[in-house]
Amino acid sequence: MSADLLTTDRLLLRRWLPSDREPFAELNADPRVMEHFPHLLTREQSDAMIDRLEGIFEAEGFGIWAVEVRATGEFIGFIGLAPVGFDEHFTPALEIGWRLAHGGWGHGYATEGARAALDHAFRVVGREEVVSMTATTNLRSQAVMRRLGMTCDRADDFDHPRVDDDRLRRHVLFRITAAQWGERV
Repeated sequence: MSADLLTTDRLLLRRWLPSDREPFAELNADPRVMEHFPHLLTREQSDAMIDRLEGIFEAEGFGIWAVEVRATGEFIGFIGLAPVGFDEHFTPALEIGWRLAHGGWGHGYATEGARAALDHAFRVVGREEVVSMTATTNLRSQAVMRRLGMTCDRADDFDHPRVDDDRLRRHVLFRITAAQWGERV
């Protein structure tokens, strides 16, 4: 599997294209999508985020892929891997994350794409563990983490150092090891 492109039955996880910028900005400005984030993003903030995500590919050889539905070519968000960028009791660590447009919810896309990303992390990158985190209020993402076979120990809960919104600061941490992943596939 190339780090530039991962495929699943229904999805392409690929590097970012200039044409992704507009729909990504729309996604980041949607209050439903951003409910568990401190604020909506402007177009400039959204574009800067794509630039940072592409920088992860350059530095790591993998990253946060843009997600496209294979049948339609529609851009629906991102799924991927990134080093955790702050100090906490579980760092250094590799995180898996996703953000999909509201129209992409409820189809199993986050789970399907995240499985491909986890497989890449363990089989290609050679990581021993991958983590995922979200606000305690984000039950939809926590359900995806559970479907992936990730586990949560409430003793790992933490206050996210980059979140200043009291409603969203407390985060849960999920983990999965290469051995646990190998038992699932």
